Amino acid sequence: MGKNTLMRKAIRLNNDKHPEWASLVPFLKGNVGLVFSNGDLYEVKNLLTSQRVSATAKVGTYAPQDVWIPKGGTGLEPTKTSFLQALNIASKINRGQVEILQDVLLIKNGEKIGTSEAFFLQMLDIKPFSYGLICNNIYEDGKVYLSKYIDIPTKEVLQKFAGGISTIAAISLAIGLPTIASVPHAILNGYKNLLAVVIETNYGFDRATKVKEMVENPDAFVVKVEAVKVVEEKPEEAPVEDEPEPDKEESDDMGFNFFDEDEQ
Repeated sequence: MGKNTLMRKAIRLNNDKHPEWASLVPFLKGNVGLVFSNGDLYEVKNLLTSQRVSATAKVGTYAPQDVWIPKGGTGLEPTKTSFLQALNIASKINRGQVEILQDVLLIKNGEKIGTSEAFFLQMLDIKPFSYGLICNNIYEDGKVYLSKYIDIPTKEVLQKFAGGISTIAAISLAIGLPTIASVPHAILNGYKNLLAVVIETNYGFDRATKVKEMVENPDAFVVKVEAVKVVEEKPEEAPVEDEPEPDKEESDDMGFNFFDEDEQ
């Protein structure tokens, strides 16, 4: 920010070293400031314009937008009904306060704000306007253009630009007029035609030898990949043998009785 006269003089004094700055001089008028950034211009503009401050309506200024008063309770005392009648606002007394019956367009866009309108908005504690920075122009590489041209995100601009190049290339190839966009495609198409001739004839050149071999013997270029099956080895558990239960009819000596029953 600075005095416009000083900024213009500083640009003229450096005209020999930086002649590209001269394009800024016609735009240094009114309440203007210069914002320098090496970031994405779309993001910078959104950041600047998003910072706004609410402001009251001032007498004698011009409204930048329509000002509507919503219907409903106003919180004003019943003695203020005469003031509303002077502004042609229909109202009634409800529960000890003034109530507006319908939405009212108090000030139109571009209309000069009068004393009554400003005082009424002040009574209602309504701040209908907001002030902030407005991005008018963009300066880049010695050129100045309107800021509306960067409202489209960079990604979308690049996509549209790529689409335009494709269209130009298609038209150039169709009418046989070489352009920067169509020359790469023309060279590639010519190379494809040469490959087709090489494949159908005995003629060949270095760039086509491998392609011809691939067409004549495709099995030689097949990459054999052996599938390796990975088996997760688990530690073998020792088999558990079930111990036979002793026969109920057998005695504790497993059927071998060394003593006669008489001797026992």
